[in-house]
Amino acid sequence: MTGLPGGGKTFLGILLVAALLVPLSNLLLPETSPFHVPTYLVSLMGKYVCFALLALSVDLIWGFAGILSLGHGAFFALGGYAMGMYLMRQIGDRGVYGNPVLPDFMVFLNWTELPWYWYGFDMFPFAMLMVLLVPGVLAFVFGWFAFRSRVTGVYLSIITQAMTYALLLAFFRNDMGFGGNNGLTDFKDLLGFDLQVTGTRLSLFVASVIALGLGYLVCCFITQSKLGRVLVAIRDAESRTRFSGYRVEYYKLFVFVVSAVLAGIAGALYVPQVGIINPSEFSPANSIEVVIWVAVGGRGTLWGAVLGAFLVNWGKSYFTGSFPEAWLYMLGGLFVFTTLFLPKGIVGTSATWIEKLKNRRRESPDIGAPLSVKEE
Repeated sequence: MTGLPGGGKTFLGILLVAALLVPLSNLLLPETSPFHVPTYLVSLMGKYVCFALLALSVDLIWGFAGILSLGHGAFFALGGYAMGMYLMRQIGDRGVYGNPVLPDFMVFLNWTELPWYWYGFDMFPFAMLMVLLVPGVLAFVFGWFAFRSRVTGVYLSIITQAMTYALLLAFFRNDMGFGGNNGLTDFKDLLGFDLQVTGTRLSLFVASVIALGLGYLVCCFITQSKLGRVLVAIRDAESRTRFSGYRVEYYKLFVFVVSAVLAGIAGALYVPQVGIINPSEFSPANSIEVVIWVAVGGRGTLWGAVLGAFLVNWGKSYFTGSFPEAWLYMLGGLFVFTTLFLPKGIVGTSATWIEKLKNRRRESPDIGAPLSVKEE
């Protein structure tokens, strides 16, 4: 905690206050109170927290290692599908067709038995292991070939986007066994708790806040260590770092896998709060939007990425309802404005301005101080 970067303690304090006040205001305050937080807003804020964890994972690799991934939505979606498969197995014979083993979409498509890769998802520990393992293994395999081949810059961004687009096309197929275009939905309960009950929604919100706080601490531990300094060196001068004797591909591979696991956790927490997971989460546009969140908040600041995720998604929720046809233009304009006038994002630019103001105050003489005898 003592080694947290600027604003880190304040950020964790805000998370702690939110984890306490949001449930209390929902449960204890009457609906007529202006400070009452309705249940639908709890779920909406929980979704924002999951997006913030996803943005944090992107900032870890982009802001500190210079790895611009335009396909991180794939890891988010894979974590979501792992959670969705567990939730589907929990439905049992309560589905439309009453089959205790096969999900409804499989019965509808005339599947006769459960695919082998669905085995074990009726157990929560196994499902949570897959939430971590599937995105992590994919990131390891992808990163192993990409970083050892020294693919960097825009070329790496393009192949990450190609990866998520390939997964999008694969998960759209009905014969893949993941629900096709409709995806996985109609979830009933989680660990025996009804997902529609207010208490469950509050618990998921608190769990998301805790995951975001822990993810932030993990990222701080990495970036404030010697490993983090090497990552920054790789970001600023990769060839020079390699010539200094560091195995650059190993450092990049490690941080890429950690980032993918964080994105998978965010997806797993996202699914029970929104009630559905489908192939649209693999859309390359979603991954590009995450990069915009990080750029707006402040690349390389960690909690700035969280701030950007909250601001952009709040604006999206508001403007898609008020100005649905103009929202995409607003999002593009926001990115252009940030690139031109806030190149370091909100947090980074604000820190620069504050530092300049402090320097001016140090350099300027104290007008109110009395003059010395010599000066008189």
